[in-house]
Amino acid sequence: MFSRRFERHIFLEIIGLFIMLNAFFLYQEMYFFMAIPFALVIVFMAIYRLDLLLIFIALLVPFSVNFDDVGMGFGITLPTEPLLFGSMLVLIFKGIIDHQIFSIGMKHPVSIAIITFLTWIFISSLTSSLPGVSIKFLVAKLWFIIPFFFGGILLFTKQKNIYRFYWAYIIPMAGVIGYTVYRHYVRGFEDHPAHWVMQPFFKDHTSYGAIIAMYVPVLTSFVFYDKNNLNRFLFSTFFLLIFLVGLIFSYTRAAWVSVAVALAVYIVIKLKLRVWVLALLALSMAVAIYLSWVPLMQKLEKNRQDAKGDLTEHVQSISNVATDASNLERLNRWSAALKMFNESPFFGKGPGTYSFLYAPYQSSANLTVISTNFGDSGNAHSEYLSILTEQGVPGLLIWLGLIVLIYYRGLAKYYQVKNREVRMLLMGTILGLTTYLTHGFLNNFLDYDKAAIPFWGFIAVIVALDLFYNEEKEEKTKPST
Repeated sequence: MFSRRFERHIFLEIIGLFIMLNAFFLYQEMYFFMAIPFALVIVFMAIYRLDLLLIFIALLVPFSVNFDDVGMGFGITLPTEPLLFGSMLVLIFKGIIDHQIFSIGMKHPVSIAIITFLTWIFISSLTSSLPGVSIKFLVAKLWFIIPFFFGGILLFTKQKNIYRFYWAYIIPMAGVIGYTVYRHYVRGFEDHPAHWVMQPFFKDHTSYGAIIAMYVPVLTSFVFYDKNNLNRFLFSTFFLLIFLVGLIFSYTRAAWVSVAVALAVYIVIKLKLRVWVLALLALSMAVAIYLSWVPLMQKLEKNRQDAKGDLTEHVQSISNVATDASNLERLNRWSAALKMFNESPFFGKGPGTYSFLYAPYQSSANLTVISTNFGDSGNAHSEYLSILTEQGVPGLLIWLGLIVLIYYRGLAKYYQVKNREVRMLLMGTILGLTTYLTHGFLNNFLDYDKAAIPFWGFIAVIVALDLFYNEEKEEKTKPST
């Protein structure tokens, strides 16, 4: 679009302007305005090097801080959400100027499923109980999906950018883990502080544990791939150990179980079962859970264990709904979600509306010490129930179809390719997604940048490898970001 010489000239001018403005604002003690030169650098990256901006955003995500109310009932996560919104606008603008830029990625079955999912969010927003909330929810989904899925596909046409994306998140996240473990250590690794020592970077230990779990398979795959290169092996092992320590001391039972499920999926993949067999097993499991839901809840109610004590007791308490407050509250949220779904089974109550509407659907028998009469403290505690409640049966079916397609295309590519590096990237990414999709039965965090960016980015990695990696001709012509 622009010549190299012109771009270099513009770049040097911006650097000069950056230095002069910073010097002026520093001299005048106008520290707030010193952010303006940094904003100019961000604008430059957005226009000329969007790939660097996406990596930069991934680098910032672990350190981002959420502000629940900045006025007029709006919350914002800084500094990432403004950058995501700007990146979304730039990508839309690029797509309008050059229709070919997204043409290959848009034709992929996973991309089509995601577009269908977004379309249904829009349709269900039109019938929403709170249309304004639902439209805002849709926009928030777009500023995650457009930059890190559609933009991610373009970014990952260069395989080295996959590593950059992963390490851009892993390294600062290791810093957050170190900060959290230290704060936990000075409090004697007590159970109660484990719920909040990761603040302000994470709201609580559940989201913190879920994100750590996503990267454990990725780092494990790096360790096994790098075993013949001592420096890279030690580097990857060092970060894997940090993440494992963080995972253990997160006291997040669902995260522990999700890693165990990922290990089970790894074994199944290594057994080389056909993809359609895996899809059939997943579908059968979903149907079995649906049919046995009521008896399962009745059985769980008889369990009398609490979420205290050692690691084994913590894992066991996932099924303890009679005395463990977090599980009791989870059942309260699920019960309210199902009541809401029964009122609006097709279109749902509207995307993003659960937290605003669930209070009247709580049963007094299900209230816990952490429940509120105003219903103002959280979500449905399940990605799947949240979608069912807010977007109805079609929304959930589209979501499940998307998941099946991701596994189908990812595993088909894994079994097809012989290149060890590509197989490693696919395996680590698929298992990382598996941890979150498992965790999603008990919590939902895709409204937050910490989870949404790796989630949609991981999917983009699978799609990019499926589209652009060709063993017969590895140097295939690829579109630029």
